[in-house]
Amino acid sequence: MCKDRPVTPASALTPVIDFVFPPRCPLCREPVAAHGGLCLKCWDTLAVPSGTCCTLCQRPMGESHSGDAQLVCAPCMAEPPKHAGIAAATLYNDSSRALVLAFKHGRRIGLAPMMARMMQVRLPPLEGRWIVVPVPLHRWRLMRRGFNQSALLAREIAKASRQDLVVDGLVRQRPTPSLGGLGRKARARILAGAITAHAGRLARIKGANVLLVDDVMTSGATTNACITALRKAGAAQVRIACFARVLDEALDAIREPVGLA
Repeated sequence: MCKDRPVTPASALTPVIDFVFPPRCPLCREPVAAHGGLCLKCWDTLAVPSGTCCTLCQRPMGESHSGDAQLVCAPCMAEPPKHAGIAAATLYNDSSRALVLAFKHGRRIGLAPMMARMMQVRLPPLEGRWIVVPVPLHRWRLMRRGFNQSALLAREIAKASRQDLVVDGLVRQRPTPSLGGLGRKARARILAGAITAHAGRLARIKGANVLLVDDVMTSGATTNACITALRKAGAAQVRIACFARVLDEALDAIREPVGLA
């Protein structure tokens, strides 16, 4: 006979919470089976990277290439990346944008576990010991918002992967303006020296494998600034995990996404 699962305080309250706050899809508000998930229709609107990818940056390169080919995309050929790979849960489209905005600006922090699970699925195995470090917010923005969305995602990933979370491994030394609409060189110039390793965490960073976590990766200027700071502090390698990656040219190179339990 199977043993019953232990009843925790959280699981005991689930029926009450579901009765008071019926679970709904965070995108379309249609009823769903449980909190923290999308309806099937909305799952199908997400763009999930698939097929053959660049071996250096995981940029989708379509289905027409041989799966055995060690392909490198044109941007990586022009400028080899400093990171050890990128794992993106989705490509940035209307649906992923809506989730990010609801999470970050709509203050729906309950989306963090679902978004982190999607990121975790895309990550290759983290062999050995790693530390999980979020992209930092400046303290003024953190005080206004009340939370760092990247830190919430990093916490969930660290817990699921049983790796150490170093939530303050990086520090944003000065506030930076919005980078939207700026070119790559302008973004890099604004971020130069803005992000550094926390002086009190240097011993944990030196020689460590680092998983850098962000919600959205656009041009890569912010993550490059983080990588520079981590490598300067002695990190052995830095891998990037993000929920959404802006790659408009890759949206046609995806297949139908598969829903997650």
